[in-house]
This record gives sequence, C-alpha cells and structure tokens, in this order.
Amino acid sequence: MDTVTTSQKSPGQADLKALKLRQQAAWSSGDYALIGTRLQIVGEQLCETLDVHSGHRVLDVAAGNGNASLAAARRWCNVVATDYVPALLERGRERAAAERLDIEFREADAEALPFPDDSFDAVVSTFGVMFTPDQDRAAAEMTRVCKRGGKIGLANWTPEGFIGQVFKTIGKHVPPATGAKSPALWGTQARIEELFGSNATISTAPRNFVFRYRSPEHWLEVFKTFYGPVLKTFAALPPDAQAALRHDLLALIEGFNRAADGTMAVPSEYLEIVILRH
Repeated sequence: MDTVTTSQKSPGQADLKALKLRQQAAWSSGDYALIGTRLQIVGEQLCETLDVHSGHRVLDVAAGNGNASLAAARRWCNVVATDYVPALLERGRERAAAERLDIEFREADAEALPFPDDSFDAVVSTFGVMFTPDQDRAAAEMTRVCKRGGKIGLANWTPEGFIGQVFKTIGKHVPPATGAKSPALWGTQARIEELFGSNATISTAPRNFVFRYRSPEHWLEVFKTFYGPVLKTFAALPPDAQAALRHDLLALIEGFNRAADGTMAVPSEYLEIVILRH
C-alpha cells in the first residue's frame, strides 16, 4: 500500500502512516459497538435506498460492528464485512450469530481492499470510510472493487451537523494532525464529487439520525467511556482542560437538543450518498 512516510512528506503535509496508527488505536479503545449498535436504522435506510436484494454481493467497508452488513444480510445479500479493528469485527460476528445471519467478516484496510476489481454489486460504508487518513486512496479502492453498473452507498456526517460540530469542538482542544483532511468533508457534495465524480453518477440526500439519551450528561459519559475519539481526547488533556471540553460539549448539545424534559434528543445531520459506477 502506498503511504506517505515522515521522510517523504513535505512541510504541511500529513504523515498518513502515523495518522492511521493513531486512528486505529483510537477506534480500538473504548467499545464503539455500544455506540454503533444504536445507529442501526442508518444501515437499514441505506440498503433500502440502494435497493439491494437477493443475489447481490455486498461489501461493507470500515464496517465497525456491522450495521450495514446486517441490514444487507437481512435482505438475503451475500455480504462481506471488513474493518481494520479486529474487536469490532468480533462484535459484528456476535450480532450476526444472534440473528442467524450469514456474513463473512474479514480484517482489511479500507485503503487496500483485498479483493479483485469489479467484485461487488454494491459497496457500502456508514460513518466508517470517512475516517480514513488517505481519502483519495480509500475512494479509489471502493470504486475499484465495485462492478461497473454497481453502486457505492455512503452515510457520512456533515460538517454542520451535530457530530461534525463535535469533532470541530474537539479540534479546538486537541488540534488535528497538520495537513490532515477533515473526515466531515465526506459529508459534502463537493468533496464526494472530487472523490467519485469521474465516470460516475452521484445522488445525495440530507438525513438526520437522532441521538436519544437519558440526558446530555449521559451522552457525554457514554461517549467519553466508549467512543474512541472522545475517550482519547479527554485522556490527552489535564483536568482543567477536560472540564473546559466538557463544558463546550454540553453547550453544543444544548444548542441542538429538541427535548424539553431533561432527556436528550439531538438530530445529527448526515449525507446519504448513492454513486452509480459507469
């Protein structure tokens, strides 16, 4: 796999290899499955939009604990779920076994997919591939393994939505790596056109996933315990800086929260994307 090493990169350019190692460590920490399982409705909606069905071979890239994989398997597709965090794949296996769904789980890097060209009728990712360090490489790999006439389906957080703003808030307290592209760019029409627009037809639709928790404080406790990027950010800060980040995140929730009874019901915008490969 082609990566940019420290010796190769120019000033202001991200060290993609080092960034990937840090990201892999972040997603391996906590237990993302406890967050991800609550996003199941997004995988179901994406599979409906893509109209996947029996006979289709479907690849889930950066599958996490398998939301889109399970959704496709429920529709009798032949499904392969991939991720570079083995613990998340194991969570997906547990879910598939509990529901008696036939899914193949394989450890794989989204930037170097171990499949021949034109292998899948549909290639999907829900809030997964958007976090790859080398965005162009990951997009090229998804396109490569998708059959001509097949579809690539994505669900990506937008910059303006709640989760996009969570990452923006985190970035104010722990700045991102120099030269790294924001994952939230995957939630913009312009960036998707850059990544997939040549020889493809792209359609997008803004949607919302609603984070429903017992309270804003409950959301924060769950995310700082189980959601790798938030966990790692808090761990990197001294106590006074942790308090400041906590204050900013709770203020952010207050601005989005539509619940009036002390609970949390926060819509988070994401972009649902369908790319028809020519």
